[in-house]
Amino acid sequence: MASASTAKAERKLARYTERRLAAARGENVPLSAMEWLRFTLRAIGIVLLLLIFVPLHYLYRVFAYGSPFPMLFLRYTARVIGARTRIVGTPLRRDVFFISNHISWIDILASAGASGTAFVAKQELSEVPVIGWLCRLNRTVFVKRENRLGVAEQINALKEALEDNWSVTVFPEGTVTDGHSLLPFKSSMLSVLEPPPPGVLVQPVMLDYGPNAEEIGWIGEESGLHNAMRIMARKGTFPLVITYLEPFSPEDYRGRKAIAAKAREEIEQALVEVLGKPLRDFQHVVDAVRYRPKDITIERI
Repeated sequence: MASASTAKAERKLARYTERRLAAARGENVPLSAMEWLRFTLRAIGIVLLLLIFVPLHYLYRVFAYGSPFPMLFLRYTARVIGARTRIVGTPLRRDVFFISNHISWIDILASAGASGTAFVAKQELSEVPVIGWLCRLNRTVFVKRENRLGVAEQINALKEALEDNWSVTVFPEGTVTDGHSLLPFKSSMLSVLEPPPPGVLVQPVMLDYGPNAEEIGWIGEESGLHNAMRIMARKGTFPLVITYLEPFSPEDYRGRKAIAAKAREEIEQALVEVLGKPLRDFQHVVDAVRYRPKDITIERI
C-alpha cells in the first residue's frame, strides 16, 4: 500500500515538474476545471477587495495625503492569492531604501502590505491586468531592463520619492529568480544614494517562499499573465517570510557599488542560512541584465 502511495506521489511530482518547466519555456499550460474554479474564486476575492478599499482610498485623499488603504489592499490581495506572510525583524517606516532579492510579482504585494513601501519594478509587470494598476496605486516606478537611456529619469523618480519621506524598495538583480539563486546586483538604481539623501538608511530585505519558491518564481520565458493565472489557480496556500535585516548608513560605504555589495552580502548570508545550503547558479539566461549561467542546461525543478 505504501509503495502504491509513493508511486502515485512520484507520478504527481513528475507531472508538476513537466508543467513547471513547460511554463518556464513560455508554453501555455492549460488549467484544469478545478484550477479554473480556484482562479475564478480568487479573482472574485480581489474584485471584492477593490470595491471596498479603492473608494476608501479616494475618499481619504479628499481630506488628507498618505492614504493607508493601498497598503491594506495589497496586503489582503496577497493573502487572497495564497501568500501567508510572516515578518522577521523590524522594517523602518520612513527615510529608508530597502534592497531586496526578487522572486515573484507577489513580492510587491506582500512587501507593500508589510511596510507601505513604494517600488522600482520591471516594466513587464505594468502590463499584467489588474496587477499593474495595483502597483501604480502604490507608486511603483516601472523600468525597462534594457533601457539604459531611461536611468536618469528613473533616478529622479526615486529622489522625489525619498524627498517625500517614502520608503522605497529596489530589486537590484534586475529580474526575478527561483529563490535558490542570487544574481549580481546592478547598482545603477542605487545612484540615488550618490550622495545619499540626509538621514536615509539602507535596509537589506530577504524574501523566502520556502519549498514553494521554484513553483512560485516567475522565471524563464513565462509571461506575467500566465504566471499570475498559474499561481492563482494553485491549490492551498504558501508561506512567504520577509526578513528585514540590520539597516546601515550608506555614508559608511564609498559609492553605489560598495552599497550594493554590502546589501548583497547580507541577503546572501541570510538566504544561505534559511536554505541550509550554498546558493546555486541561476539556471536561466537573462540577456537584459547580461547574465548567463555557467551551464545553461535547465534541469528539472
